[in-house]
Amino acid sequence: MATSAAPATGPTRVPAPSWVKWTGVGIGIGAAAGSLAAAVTSGAATYFARRVVTPLPTRAEDQEILAVISAGAEQQVILRANDDTVVPGRYSLFFDGGRGHAVIGAVRSYVPREGTVLRVVERVYSGDLSAARRGYWSGAVYADPAAVGLAEEEVQLALENGSAPAWLVRAENDAQNDAQTWAIMVHGRGASRMEGLRAVRPARDLGMTSLVISYRNDGEAPAAEDGRYGLGMTEWRDVDAAIEYALANGAADVVLFGWSMGGAICLQTVDRSRHRQRIRALVLDAPVVDWVDVLAHQAELNRIPSAAGRLGQLLISHPLGRRLTGLAAPLDLKSMDWVTRAEELRTPTLIVHSVDDEFVPYGPSQELALRNPQIVTFVPFHGALHTKEWNVDPQRWETVVTSWLAPRLRASRPGSQATA
Repeated sequence: MATSAAPATGPTRVPAPSWVKWTGVGIGIGAAAGSLAAAVTSGAATYFARRVVTPLPTRAEDQEILAVISAGAEQQVILRANDDTVVPGRYSLFFDGGRGHAVIGAVRSYVPREGTVLRVVERVYSGDLSAARRGYWSGAVYADPAAVGLAEEEVQLALENGSAPAWLVRAENDAQNDAQTWAIMVHGRGASRMEGLRAVRPARDLGMTSLVISYRNDGEAPAAEDGRYGLGMTEWRDVDAAIEYALANGAADVVLFGWSMGGAICLQTVDRSRHRQRIRALVLDAPVVDWVDVLAHQAELNRIPSAAGRLGQLLISHPLGRRLTGLAAPLDLKSMDWVTRAEELRTPTLIVHSVDDEFVPYGPSQELALRNPQIVTFVPFHGALHTKEWNVDPQRWETVVTSWLAPRLRASRPGSQATA
């Protein structure tokens, strides 16, 4: 059925800012401690745990915009060179608190001694880029489905705490096909539904209608009652609501697409949803398949002592940690370890993951495929960092996805007698 592929060797991981940003360690922790070292560890652990599960109100504008210039008919931008801005491909630069949005394309020059990179400005969706001095980098290139060249409808999904907006992009044959497979796009932590637009065109080429969703705590959907991320353990219910919407509006089954934490959410959905038999396949980009591994990596990346990192995980997963983390209920990190649970995954799954991913290491993705090769296909990319495989090589990404999905869409539907 599926096969796994892995690189013989991977490049050295490039240090980069984490999506868990650290500015310091809180003090004044109320926990009793027998020594100053224990108090510091406890404080670091509390801060670590809270930052993992608490959504940030705004993205940090950590990219420096040095100048915007005109070169004939071409507009260009000079940026401070870093691990993100020197990588080839197409990206978004958001500025002015996220209100401004420009699409940045090809690298025209890179001067390491000056620490600058000159890139093409392909398009400015909103805002005045020439007046901007700082912004943040993103792989979400398209502002809406119209930017992809596709018509959309804005629909509302009924969630537990209210309604959430979603884009509905209908397949070409939507009116003629009563037994259609829909694609549901699930973005990652700290991102928005724009992240899923990169997959809408290939999904439509495969004859699928796409539902590009928002979910709790992402700034568009209603917040969870505790205002905390569930790392997949709570958000899957919002994906379940999206499946219900699809089934009520003509879908026979669905394919779930997930990026980063969106991958963890999709895995929880296929594990817990009463509609799991209607989930035909998973397409996961740089997914979190083992939170313990990711959190240990994040602690190391941010110079959090290993003891504090382990204690932070305990605070997230233990009922006694709720007062410190703000979580309404502890998160069962072990149940979200799909490397250990590899044989339990029975839904055909494609994982695309860059071997130099600086936020979510690719090792667990590769190991999951090695442990369950009949179900999971692992395709490595290089030089893409986190969730930017499409940005670096959109043609390859779309070819990998469509060539893997096409035969599975032609196969018998889940639950039919012909299903293997």
